[in-house]
Amino acid sequence: MSSAGDVVERFLGAAGFERGPWLAVFFAAGIALWFALANVWQWLALLAACTALALASLAGLARDGRFPYLRLALIGVSLLIGAGCAVVWAKSELVGARPIDRPMVAMLSAVVLDREPRPAEDRVRLLLATREPETGRAIRVRLSLPLAQDDARLGTGARLRLRARLMPPAPPMLPGAYDFARTAWFAGIAATGSVLGPIAVTAAGAGGGWLERTQARLSEHVRSRLDGAAGAIATAFASGDRGAIPKADDEAMRDAGLSHLLSISGLHVSAVVAAVYLIALRLLALWPWLALRVRLPLLAAGAGAGAGIFYTLLTGAEVPTVRSCIGAVLVLVALALGREPLSMRMVAVAAFFVLLFWPEALVGPSFQMSFTAVIAIVALHGAAPVRGFLAPREEAWYARLGRNLAMLLITGVVIELAIMPIGLFHFHRAGVYGAIANVVAIPLTTVVTMPLIFVALVLDLGGLGAPAWWLAGQSIELMLALAHWVAAQPGAVTTMPAMGRGAIALFVAGGLWLALWRGPPRLWGLAPVLVAAVSLVFLRAPDLLVSGDGRHVGITGVGGSLLVLREQKSEFVRDNLTELSGMDGELRLLEQWPGARCNRDFCAVTLQRGGRDWHLLIGRGRDRVPERDLAAACDRVDIVISDRWLPRSCRPAWLKADRRSLERNGGLAIDLIGQRVTTVAETQGEHGWWRLSEARPRIQPTVMSSGMPNPPRK
Repeated sequence: MSSAGDVVERFLGAAGFERGPWLAVFFAAGIALWFALANVWQWLALLAACTALALASLAGLARDGRFPYLRLALIGVSLLIGAGCAVVWAKSELVGARPIDRPMVAMLSAVVLDREPRPAEDRVRLLLATREPETGRAIRVRLSLPLAQDDARLGTGARLRLRARLMPPAPPMLPGAYDFARTAWFAGIAATGSVLGPIAVTAAGAGGGWLERTQARLSEHVRSRLDGAAGAIATAFASGDRGAIPKADDEAMRDAGLSHLLSISGLHVSAVVAAVYLIALRLLALWPWLALRVRLPLLAAGAGAGAGIFYTLLTGAEVPTVRSCIGAVLVLVALALGREPLSMRMVAVAAFFVLLFWPEALVGPSFQMSFTAVIAIVALHGAAPVRGFLAPREEAWYARLGRNLAMLLITGVVIELAIMPIGLFHFHRAGVYGAIANVVAIPLTTVVTMPLIFVALVLDLGGLGAPAWWLAGQSIELMLALAHWVAAQPGAVTTMPAMGRGAIALFVAGGLWLALWRGPPRLWGLAPVLVAAVSLVFLRAPDLLVSGDGRHVGITGVGGSLLVLREQKSEFVRDNLTELSGMDGELRLLEQWPGARCNRDFCAVTLQRGGRDWHLLIGRGRDRVPERDLAAACDRVDIVISDRWLPRSCRPAWLKADRRSLERNGGLAIDLIGQRVTTVAETQGEHGWWRLSEARPRIQPTVMSSGMPNPPRK
């Protein structure tokens, strides 16, 4: 152990400033552990272990002893892991909103807190402050209002009377699916739903503060100058409002690896800050008296920082935008002080600041993908071979241009490789040709489209902006054409079933090790990355997917189709089933498959998996069935799935997934070959947004029935 301590001490001693960014990593690790651990006792055990390790390091290792760097590392790591856990736990307790107990229809008296127009979805989202109908508890609810019922008086601060259908925020439909209940918990939303009937406005709203009104007016103005998808994307660039982007264009941008251009993040904030910095520097230099007496870079940096902060607030201050703004301000400070502007320390400070105030952002794809991209860029451009490749030299302009274009392509490839595991983990799909598309799209957006929109807005002050708007629209149409062309290419999108937490943890750990260290030791990070990549090769889709309400069942491994129990009219359900099965093919009704025998109430299915036949009985009707017939049918099958409560006499050989079981466990992913069942509950623990069925009002089981298909006997 002493020898190992010497090795670690020498390594830490030689690392120098590279040790600093790891403090933010371990703060993030503490937050991640709070989400991963199940209950309050485990959280307390983690805090106790961190405290004990810090105290033991203080007592057992002298400050001027043999291992000063190891001592400092143990104390810092333990304290920051504990701090991360404590910060997110405190945030959860302070802002978490207990969801309503059950679905309901109720009359509400409410105040509008926020409104989000979504023209592409033909609706408006309203965030309301009201009281829970049954308890009088003050809650916030999010409701969807058809666009046809929108009213100019429904601004922020409006007082309303309305009838609404309310639902508790939905947990993941399937293991590995999006967890809206967790998002709603940290947003303080206790219910979601839709407006039923007309709304009575008892007092019109003022429309929020001046910043919100400015954003709304700016969005409306841009859409009035540009029609269709071009206008919607120009609005997203100008004000951060993405609600009008057509779904087909949004999906094409995603599949082409260009969706990051539609959400205000580092690219847009950096473009605004850099433009204002350069313009301010040039204009101030025209005043000789000022140029001789004041450091112009300092004034220009102040102007750029002010523009970046205003743009961040104007576009909604989402996590990627805040991160980008902090990073841009730090870059400006470094430039003003004559220091290195791009470094891992800058990224670490930005990450620590974001996580301190929004710790829940760590488990979201936005935070993960934006910081991963920035870390990849800084690590790549900090590598010695890249510095040598980009070093100034005597050469022709076209050679310099070629080197810069090659570096842009290499950067795009590195970013795509870095964020691909995160995209596969959250969305179960990733664009393959994004690096190539970004070589054209990023310069087009930053050098052409955004400056043209700015020029057009300025010229509109004198009514002269039409030519600039036309040019901006043409540049956006070119970007959309590129996105649709790339997305339509064979193999443009990679799909994959849900990735386990272990695999993504290996990817993250290996990637951070590769990025944050320098020299030969950084190559050790390739080991966990390779292990995780190999595990994906052997990843296979679950044989059965069962939604948390039991109404939706997907069966994989039948040709190139996904068998579904019911016709899928809901895009949300269809997307969850196809993404979690790792398929992008067509859906096929189970009753149309030759291997199934269905009637109004049940489908009897036989699947061959793992060298044996599995017999399934899947409920789909609501009629009564004699209990004796049902018990006999259950006795002849391995698995029974139903969205109803089944009597205790229904005892299949292996698994019974009825409403009682699904309320307790949530959605299921069933692996017949490995004989393993993965549940949503396994990943939820006892966090506030996940409520066990025992806490809900129980409804007495109804005996099912009518005719039964004749399942084959074992």
